Amino acid sequence: MTSTSSSLPPPASDPGTAPAPAARAERPSGLPTERPFGAHLRLSWWKPLLLVPGLLVTMVVLQTVLVFVVTILEVLLGGRSPEDFSISPAMMAVMNLSLAASGVLAVVLTALIARVPWRSLIARPRGPRWGRLGLWCGAFTVLVGAALGISALVSPGAAGIGEFAVTSTTVGLVIVALLTTPLQAAGEELLFRGAMMPMLASWVRAVRPAIVLGMIGSSVLFGLAHMSVDPWLLSYYAVFGLSMAAMALISRGLEAPIAFHVMNNLIMMIVGALFAGGEGVVIDRSVGMGGPFMLVFIAVDLVAVALVWVYERRQRS
Repeated sequence: MTSTSSSLPPPASDPGTAPAPAARAERPSGLPTERPFGAHLRLSWWKPLLLVPGLLVTMVVLQTVLVFVVTILEVLLGGRSPEDFSISPAMMAVMNLSLAASGVLAVVLTALIARVPWRSLIARPRGPRWGRLGLWCGAFTVLVGAALGISALVSPGAAGIGEFAVTSTTVGLVIVALLTTPLQAAGEELLFRGAMMPMLASWVRAVRPAIVLGMIGSSVLFGLAHMSVDPWLLSYYAVFGLSMAAMALISRGLEAPIAFHVMNNLIMMIVGALFAGGEGVVIDRSVGMGGPFMLVFIAVDLVAVALVWVYERRQRS
């Protein structure tokens, strides 16, 4: 018996059934799937050319204006001497919050202009994870604390260890540091590693040169933003920026660099406040303020990168 199923005509469409909708055209994505974190944006060449300088100028102007306003108020209302260049609790608060706001603004604008989810500027292809942030904060607390102790033993005066004293200014500085320094450090990572690194890398299509450009370019800008001409300090800031960029690339996210930056700045600021003789903290980046003792902190940056590399390698294996 011969089958006749192949000769049957196709079924007529039901007149009461709406035709299947046409496939919706996808919006162009700025996230090439094959590129690693830090070189994962696809942008027109002119967008980073405008956005990167604009974000840097915004950061500097916002911080300068807020510090100027606080200084004027303290001189007029608080009896502060115009020749006093130390950092008061109020000044520290506005400095830290301005950097935090700059980082958030950088991520928001970059996500809008690149038409990507903002989370992709914090971690990709995985999502941001609080557990990683907590893990690295604990590990880096021990590491940075050990480095500060070694530096104080090697060169206590050069490491910024002065007279221990606790005054109302000291208490205010410590409280402000605990509340706002984590925001400041996270803001700098969002700005330089979350936004600027992939924006600069987007100028190059080949992956490896793009990564190199993004890491070096964002690290140079990070160093220049600290406005120091001392060769030791410049070297430290350059290694610090490259180390944070390497952590982001290795771990495919910003949790590790944010954790290191937070614990580094927080511990340094609290120690600086406690050993400032009861006065405001003085941050001097002029020539001669750096020295061979900075090699201890440079070594800590490299050890932190090695720890992240070992951890990620074990996680993926």
